[in-house]
This record gives sequence, C-alpha cells and structure tokens, in this order.
Amino acid sequence: MATASYPPPPPYYRLYKDYSENPNSAPQPPPPIEGTYVCFGGNYTTEDVLPSLEEQGVPQLYPKDSNVDYKKELRSLNRELQLHILELADVLVERPSQYAKRIGEISSIFKNLHHLLNSLRPHQARATLIHIMELQIQQRKQAVEDIKRRREEAQRLLKDAFVTLDGQ
Repeated sequence: MATASYPPPPPYYRLYKDYSENPNSAPQPPPPIEGTYVCFGGNYTTEDVLPSLEEQGVPQLYPKDSNVDYKKELRSLNRELQLHILELADVLVERPSQYAKRIGEISSIFKNLHHLLNSLRPHQARATLIHIMELQIQQRKQAVEDIKRRREEAQRLLKDAFVTLDGQ
C-alpha cells in the first residue's frame, strides 16, 4: 500500500504550467475586496475606522470635542481606575453583594482607556514609519560613504601600483 506524505497540489496549479515560457499566460489575481466581507463567520469591513464608544454601548468618560488632550485624559482615567480598584477592594470586604456595579465601572474605564489609546494608533504608525525611513536613509548614506572610501582606496592602490611599475 503506497501512501503519500503530502496531499496532491490543488487543481488550479495547471493554470500556471506555461508561466515559464509566457509569463502573461497566468490568470490575473482577483481584485481587492472593498466594503464588507465575511470571514470565518464574522462580518468585517475594509474601512479602517475606529467605532465610537457610543456605537459600542459604552459611556464616554472624557470630553467629546476633537481637541482632546490625550496625556491629560489618560492620566485622569488612570487615576480614576486606581480609585475604583481601591473602592472595589473596600466593597468586597464590607458589601460583597455590590461588587458587580464596581466591576462594570472598572470595565467602562478600561474601555475608555483602550479607545483613547487606539485613537493614537495612526499617529504611532506614522511616527514609526518616519523613524524607519530615517534609519534607512542613514544606512544608505553610510553605504555610499563606504563605497566612496573603498573607491578612493582602490584608486590609491592602483596609482601606487602604476608608480611602482613606471619606476621599474
């Protein structure tokens, strides 16, 4: 009985059999997905938007205007979180039946913190990209300087070799 260690390739590999002779013979890739799509039973969208807290059913604990001072609001929410955790410890000791309300408040604070941090992601991505590009520019400048240095060294060696040949 013969067994294969790997399954056979999918049948669409035959579409690429003439690719080495004629690269244009392969089918075009499918167009990119736009709008909404379903993947593993979940609905997703290609639009990269951060849903508001109200859309998620969470009360917003920081100002709704567009000029939010992120540092101030994150510190404020962090202090509020610490206070609520201490209150939760107090409630668990003195009134254990009322812990659910405190857990809900702590959850709301965490969701607000995460929402604020997620709204900073585009800025973080831009800053990271700028940093990576600056590093690449620096590496390329160093490579150019290294090439120039080696070229000058090679020219000097050739000049020395010609001088010694002329002197003989």
